[in-house]
Amino acid sequence: MSNTTYIPALRFNWLTKVYDPLIQWTMPEKQFKQDLIKEAGIETEYHVLDFGCGTATLSMMTKSKHPSAFVTGVDVDAEVLAIAQHKLRGFPHPIRLDQYDGMKLPYPDETFDRVISSLVFHHLTPIQKAKALQDIKRVLKFDGELYIADWGKAENSLMRGLFYGVQLLDGFKTTRDNVAGLMPSYLLEAGFLSVKVLKKYRTVFGTLELFRAKK
Repeated sequence: MSNTTYIPALRFNWLTKVYDPLIQWTMPEKQFKQDLIKEAGIETEYHVLDFGCGTATLSMMTKSKHPSAFVTGVDVDAEVLAIAQHKLRGFPHPIRLDQYDGMKLPYPDETFDRVISSLVFHHLTPIQKAKALQDIKRVLKFDGELYIADWGKAENSLMRGLFYGVQLLDGFKTTRDNVAGLMPSYLLEAGFLSVKVLKKYRTVFGTLELFRAKK
């Protein structure tokens, strides 16, 4: 996943500026991100990585809820990170933002207690999904946990039909395995344990799921 092959938040760079309002208006964003943070069980002075942090909404929500935690956001997209930096100017808590090349996360082994991620993995090809999960496992501490909110197996024909809108925008190659319910398999193949779908959300774009995996 080099920095020349990633898919921007809304596939096209010129749409990146409308990503935040679009998600706020069309998705139960506050609910599923609050649920993700709650399920992650973040404790005092935990080191938390927001993988594919985008405009840093999840990072900011996490830091607001757990001000003693050390929150780092990482993304391959320089444009979306610039938006994140702008949002952080008036934010009262420090958050570190890093850009990386999409190949290897720029952190030593066993750095983070928790890795969280929202609406990222459906942008990755099967090979990219597998490599990203392996590298996330590398930077997690021995008892660390990964929490992902992303598209999952369609619960019914309506949810499957709605998801075609996401696939037309983001591409079928990267989204096919999500809607087929294969994310748990990717997590298991990467060596994670206790993989579980914690919650499901019916949205105007299809079924969103909250996944948990332990190192």
